[in-house]
Amino acid sequence: MYQVPDQTGRRVIVTGANSGTGKEAAKRLAAAGASVIMAVRSLDKGENARTEIEASVAGARLEVRRIDLADLGSVREFAAKILTDGKPIHTLVNNAGVMTPPKRLETTDGFELQFGSNFLGPFLLTSLLIPALVESGAGRIATMSSGVATWGSIHFADLQWRLHYNPWAAYAQSKLADMLMGMHIARIATAKKWPLTSTIAHPGYTRTNLQTAGANLTRRPEEARPPAAHTLIPSQAVEQGAEPLLFAAADPRAEQGAYYGPRGGLTGPTKRVALPGSARRGPDQAASLWAVARQLTGSPAIIR
Repeated sequence: MYQVPDQTGRRVIVTGANSGTGKEAAKRLAAAGASVIMAVRSLDKGENARTEIEASVAGARLEVRRIDLADLGSVREFAAKILTDGKPIHTLVNNAGVMTPPKRLETTDGFELQFGSNFLGPFLLTSLLIPALVESGAGRIATMSSGVATWGSIHFADLQWRLHYNPWAAYAQSKLADMLMGMHIARIATAKKWPLTSTIAHPGYTRTNLQTAGANLTRRPEEARPPAAHTLIPSQAVEQGAEPLLFAAADPRAEQGAYYGPRGGLTGPTKRVALPGSARRGPDQAASLWAVARQLTGSPAIIR
C-alpha cells in the first residue's frame, strides 16, 4: 500500500469525503498528519465517516463542513467561511462527483447535473480558493478526472445537453473539463511563478458507490440497480483506487500538470500516465473552457 508522505502542518480540503475515494483520501491524509476538512453535501453522512476514520486513525484531526457542488451559492458560502477562518489552506482535493444519471437532471442553478456538479462547482471553489492556496507558499490542487475523459469532448454549442442528453457522453465531458481545468491552472501557475502545483488523477475502475448512486437518481427504490458484481472487468478496492489521487495531492514527486492513474489502466499501482488526445485538441481548448466557466459561475478573474 502506498504510504502518504508526512503531511504534518498542512490543512487539506477533500470534497466528497464521506465515501469512496474521498473518504479513503481523508483517512490516509489524516493518518499522515494533515488537518483535514471533510467537505460533504450531507452532514450526517460526513459525521458518520468522521467517526469511522477516528476509530481507525488515532489523533486524526478532522472537521466536517457542508458544501453542495450542485449549488453555486453553497460553494460560495463554504469558500467564504474557509477564507475567514484566518488559517492557511495548503491543499484542495477536488474529488466529489456524480456519474451517469439516466435522465437529464439540473443543478440548483439550472446546469446539467454532471457538468454542474463535476466541473462548474469545483471550478468555482478552486477559483475562490486559489489566492489562499498561493498565499500558503506550498499550495496544491489535485483534481479527480476519469479514464472516460479519453473519449470525452467539450460540446461548446450545447454544454448543458439540452438538445440531446447522453449520460455517458455528458459524464465524459465533465471529467474532461476537470482535466482541462487542472492543466490550465498548471500552465498559469508556471507562467506566474506561483508556489502552487496543479495535478490530475484518475482511479481506474474502483469499486465505490459512484457507479450506482448516479444511475439510481431517477429510479424508484424497487427499480434501483444493485452494486455491480465486478466479475467481467478488472477492478480494485478503494484502498488502491484512491492512491493516484493521494499521490497527486501529497507526494513531493508529483509534477506540475501531471496526470496519475493505475499502472494497468484499470487497476494497479500508481504511475504517471499520458494525457489523452481529447485534452490536447489545440492550446486554446482549456483557456476557452475556463473563460466560459467564468461567465457561467461568475467566478473572480484570478486566472486569465
